[in-house]
Amino acid sequence: MLTRKQQELLLFIHERMKESGVPPSFDEMKDALDLASKSGIHRLITALEERGFIRRLPNRARALEVIKLPEAYSMSLQPKRGFSPSVIQGSLGAQPAPPAPVKAAANNDTVSIPVMGRIAAGVPISAIQNNTHDISVPFEMVGAGEHYALEVRGDSMIEAGILDGDTVIIRNTSSASPGEIIVALVDDEEATLKRFRRKGASIALEAANPAYETRIFGPDRVKIQGKLVGLIRRYH
Repeated sequence: MLTRKQQELLLFIHERMKESGVPPSFDEMKDALDLASKSGIHRLITALEERGFIRRLPNRARALEVIKLPEAYSMSLQPKRGFSPSVIQGSLGAQPAPPAPVKAAANNDTVSIPVMGRIAAGVPISAIQNNTHDISVPFEMVGAGEHYALEVRGDSMIEAGILDGDTVIIRNTSSASPGEIIVALVDDEEATLKRFRRKGASIALEAANPAYETRIFGPDRVKIQGKLVGLIRRYH
């Protein structure tokens, strides 16, 4: 169990990192919790670290990582997330299972990311419905924020270096800049991995393979479920 102040600090750090990707300063934490000195923040951070909710990253200023949140708070956040596993996995009628929080692996330089299913990089496919396993990736690959992994099926992104069978690391976000590779949800039923472009008021989902045409949709038909930040490939 966390004390009220411990929970307030944990949630403040989590929200700030979601907004900016950077942990708040000790002064900002002190002001947010209305404490008289930073020594109180040091004690709260130490308590959160001992309980496994955060960890301090060595040799970095203001370097904190949120490993997990209180269970009740994590569940209450689920409907607001841009990433909905049930939608990406092609089971719209099912109750979504919340993705596992990113947690520290045995090596302090890695984090554990949940593999949430398969994503089409080609013709649409049905995806598996559950988090099958976790993978460990270097912290430098993902940085702060919420992430998940998807297994690629198809060849529409081969000229972007993404091959059938690769595992892509996706940052959970509902926005992207033109040119970024995104997980796009089309008409609330088809999830695909494509490069994001704008064509006037419309959205273009651009393949990286001349065998596939660029698809154009009205802005109300496409939802961004995340953007590509890394890729893992196994050689056989």
